[in-house]
Amino acid sequence: MKQYHLGGCFGIERETLRADSAGRLAQTPHPFSYDPHITRDFCENQIELVTPVSDSIDGALQHLAALDRQVRDVLSQNGETLWLYSNPPHFDSEDEIPIADFTGDHSSKRQYREVLEQKYGKKLMLFSGIHFNFSFPEDYLHTLNTKNEDFRSFRDALYLRLYKQLMRHSFLLVLLTAASNVYDLSLDKDGECGIIRSVYSSVRNSARGYWNSFLPVLDHSSLRAFTDSIRRYVDSGALYSVSELYLPVRLKPQGVNSLDNLAENGVDHIELRMFDLNPDAPLGIDGRDLKFAHLLMLYLLSLPDFDFTPELQEQAIQNHKNAALTEPDAELLIRAEAVLTEMAQYFSDDSGALAVIGFEHDKLNSRNAGAVLTENYYNQ
Repeated sequence: MKQYHLGGCFGIERETLRADSAGRLAQTPHPFSYDPHITRDFCENQIELVTPVSDSIDGALQHLAALDRQVRDVLSQNGETLWLYSNPPHFDSEDEIPIADFTGDHSSKRQYREVLEQKYGKKLMLFSGIHFNFSFPEDYLHTLNTKNEDFRSFRDALYLRLYKQLMRHSFLLVLLTAASNVYDLSLDKDGECGIIRSVYSSVRNSARGYWNSFLPVLDHSSLRAFTDSIRRYVDSGALYSVSELYLPVRLKPQGVNSLDNLAENGVDHIELRMFDLNPDAPLGIDGRDLKFAHLLMLYLLSLPDFDFTPELQEQAIQNHKNAALTEPDAELLIRAEAVLTEMAQYFSDDSGALAVIGFEHDKLNSRNAGAVLTENYYNQ
């Protein structure tokens, strides 16, 4: 299996806020015309970089670096920069958070964001992070299809099985990459100013972060059952669309992210959404963390399937939120240690994989869980 360690399709989406020379939210319009690789997420002063699909993590990072340079060159002409922290800088009120001004053929995106504003408020939408997209090589999936099942059905079932395992193990990636343990008081109350060291190592992954007001309980027995269970929440009005399903892992179709597309055309790739911006990494993400996530997916694919009951779904979300604490439960740290040990055994013949796992093991041993943001960084 070693030949597939570096194989697949990889993509990175990075959200950052634009800041002015005073370190405040930039109030200028989004300075780029419509570009699928340089867009915004919720608000006008947020930049989202979307890399082209690459056949390696290093390639995806090279694309990200090129987009980053392009954006910084334009912003510097306006005296602006990128705020490479998951938690936002100081702001006086939500008036400084203009909804992304999508118009014309993309006006529905603005309507969706107006719904989010009413349901969650603008402050929540300032949290920024990294989304990591991955799909397995088709030839690798064919080698796994030893019973010569219908390939589309086999692929969908495989990604659904991996999705369940990633949901149960999302806590591990939070423990290892959390990097947002301080924030400005304006996040709590308009007009307040000052730096707070949080009880959370990652605010956006914590109970205070991106979650629906209810726990979505989904049916994982098949892809059709999965999409139907999401659709029931949309039809009832609990969710505006599938994009409002705030879970740390997503199954995505090729092209438009819609339930119809996913149900009709199947899974194209899987998306991991829990990575904080790392202020110690020039691009906001350490490539070793993405390589570890890739190894984790390969390892999890080797585990047996299981029934992802409502109780287990609830426990997975609780563990994810618990991992975002500065002092998570000792039991969760023990479980993380066990997973890393099992991964080291699984990849025992691959020195490159072992080096990546060792890098993460060192972070876990420090019990720091990647909480690298400090007051000095934040006040730069």
